[in-house]
Amino acid sequence: MPSLDEAQISNSAFDWLCELSARFNRGGATLLQVEGRRSLKWDSYVGVLETPCGTRLEILPKHHQQDDCRRKSRALLRKLIQSALSLKPREVSATSLELFDAPLSEWVMGQFLNELDLLIKRGVRFDYQRLEEEQRFLRGQLNMVAQMRQPPGRQHHFQIRHDVFLPDRAENRLLKLALELVAKTTQDAANWRLASELRAMLAEMPASRHVSMDLRAWSCDRLMAHYQAIKPWCELILQQQMPVAVTGQWQGMSLLFPMEKLFESYVERWLRQQLVVGARLTSQAARHSLCVHDQRAMFRLEPDLLLESDQKAWVLDTKWKKLDGSDRQNKYGLSQADFYQLFAYGQKYLGGQGEMALIYPRWTAFERHLAPFEFSPELKLWVLPFDLDAETLLGLDQVDFARCMRQPSYALDLLA
Repeated sequence: MPSLDEAQISNSAFDWLCELSARFNRGGATLLQVEGRRSLKWDSYVGVLETPCGTRLEILPKHHQQDDCRRKSRALLRKLIQSALSLKPREVSATSLELFDAPLSEWVMGQFLNELDLLIKRGVRFDYQRLEEEQRFLRGQLNMVAQMRQPPGRQHHFQIRHDVFLPDRAENRLLKLALELVAKTTQDAANWRLASELRAMLAEMPASRHVSMDLRAWSCDRLMAHYQAIKPWCELILQQQMPVAVTGQWQGMSLLFPMEKLFESYVERWLRQQLVVGARLTSQAARHSLCVHDQRAMFRLEPDLLLESDQKAWVLDTKWKKLDGSDRQNKYGLSQADFYQLFAYGQKYLGGQGEMALIYPRWTAFERHLAPFEFSPELKLWVLPFDLDAETLLGLDQVDFARCMRQPSYALDLLA
């Protein structure tokens, strides 16, 4: 029986994944590891991948150990994606509840269809477009230059120029193309039914032929504000998040996300919401390099997060990895390379004095912070768990940078 740990696939799907992995490796991304001729080990990407033979693989984050872990992992992945795309989750409707147990791709398609349905009810944006044509009647403006060039036998035809009010604009063309793709791809009856209804409403609207060009032309002015909610879903469907573009190759409905980046983005967004006035959080700060060679900086140091307040700074790094808080013999699962990296951050960004933190996801074997790691009496590193279910960083009562956060209730009790 398939589980979050392993699943069986057909020989054709296995061969296609091996070929896909080889192409990704040439592009600089690691999708999976081939272990012999009978097994594949997936790397740090999560999402959905569809093979040419119709096999649909759903890769979920292994975060929950209790019963119903598949449902909880799907919910977690959706929450992380919504946060990374800066989406506001809507109230759960009956349709959403039906899709809650569906694979990620069906959920994305369902969200797109619901947003498109709402958009059509609010009104599709039309634009005036200038047309130049030949007619037997006058309409709009007579094109004098073209009219004077008419041959004698066609002087009773008019070369005219006029404006037509049409829905043919970049945003609508992209939505029509995404709708066509969803209608062809979805395997969910409710999604297919809604897609068919929406296709009938937009039957006269042309589909995009140049996706990249139309995406760049997507307007964000106030008259298009009601289009902003659907844009991320449209981009997901049309661009189909992949580590490396597989141009000209079969992708099906494939949506893959780097779990490290999803976790980092979620923690960053949570921290920004907790900051007090005057505190600043910088993502991927690149102010220092490891060394200087021939008067030029070399090996840039870019911590995930740099927190600053009142002339003081703290370096925070996120890692998507399960630690074991009781396994002291194996160093709790911590990476020596990560500690070297944090030591360099501490020297360059903090001047060798202050506090840093490595943030890992909380799970049953890592439910509280570890004792601090001291690089020196002046430079300390904390390893903290982030609870994705409760949406909070544990161990804040121990760290100095808690002064930059709005104090939660437990901290207020300590201060009292």
